[in-house]
Amino acid sequence: MIGDSGVGKSNLLSRFTSNEFDLSSKTTIGVEFATKTIQFDDKKIKAQIWDTAGQERYRAVTAAYYRGAIGAIVVYDITKHGTFENIETWLNELKKYTAADQNITIMVIGNKSDLRHLRAVPVEEGKNFAEIRGISFFETSALDSTNVEKAFTNILTEIYKSTKNRQSSNAGPQSSNSTNINFQRKNATEESKKRECCGIL
Repeated sequence: MIGDSGVGKSNLLSRFTSNEFDLSSKTTIGVEFATKTIQFDDKKIKAQIWDTAGQERYRAVTAAYYRGAIGAIVVYDITKHGTFENIETWLNELKKYTAADQNITIMVIGNKSDLRHLRAVPVEEGKNFAEIRGISFFETSALDSTNVEKAFTNILTEIYKSTKNRQSSNAGPQSSNSTNINFQRKNATEESKKRECCGIL
């Protein structure tokens, strides 16, 4: 997850993985991560999602986590047009730090849709931006949960389909059809070896 500081990346992740929202949430320092397992196509998909800091001073740290990623969510705040304008910069940075042959599934999220009375970025502007670039788009609210589950599930299933097409031989037997949820949040420096974004269990 990438995007300017303050757009709500951490609360989006918390809402998706543990159905929590923290009004006093502080700026992410460096990188944090969370995991969640969802059910799709009779498989359990375990996603490891990295929440990166949006501040310029942490760019050198967060850029290292682009390598090896197989999906990216770029988040902006619908009440701050500048955060939308910076999406292009984030996409260019993603391209800069990933391998040329790396096939990354990308989604753009306009967050804080509950603040529609303060909207600075029209829905159509966000949709058009994503459509031109051939990437998916959602507007969400981490506060009231609008589209959060739908957006994350969409990109995770798209990543699963893409991975399955490339590595179909890696799919193993499924022991259960239930959906398991496993939430963790740790300092990235303690988990530097756990770099994969998604896996198929």
